[in-house]
Amino acid sequence: MNITELLVDLHIRENEATARADELRHQIAHFTAVLTETEARLADLATTREIITKLAPTGTEPDPPESSTAYQAIVDSFNQHPDQAFRARELHEPLDMPADEASVNITRSRLGRLTRQGFLTQPGRGRYQKRT
Repeated sequence: MNITELLVDLHIRENEATARADELRHQIAHFTAVLTETEARLADLATTREIITKLAPTGTEPDPPESSTAYQAIVDSFNQHPDQAFRARELHEPLDMPADEASVNITRSRLGRLTRQGFLTQPGRGRYQKRT
C-alpha cells in the first residue's frame, strides 16, 4: 500500500467516524429531550400527589392495595407447597386460571420475575420452587 492509498483509506475512515459521531450526537439530543419531558411529568405527578394529600380529609386511611393479585396468588400457591416444584402450566388448575398458551406464557413471565426478585428458585429448566 502506498502513501496515497493510505491517505485515501484514512480519509474514508475519518468520514465514517465523523458520520457516526454526528449520529450519536443526534441520539443524545433526542434522549435529552425525552428525559426532560419525563422529568417534567414526574414533577407534575409529585405536585398533584402532594395537593391531593393536602386536600384529602384528615383521619381517613387510603384503601389498602388489592390483596388478591396474580402474583400474590402464585406466591400463596408456593407457600402452600413449599417443597414442591411447579411448571407454569401446573399452577393454572389450582389457581383457577385458563390454561391457554397465552395465559401460561404470562404466568411464565410472572414466575421469571418472582425468581429474579428472590421469591422463587429454578431447580430445573421450566420448574419453579419456593426459595428456602
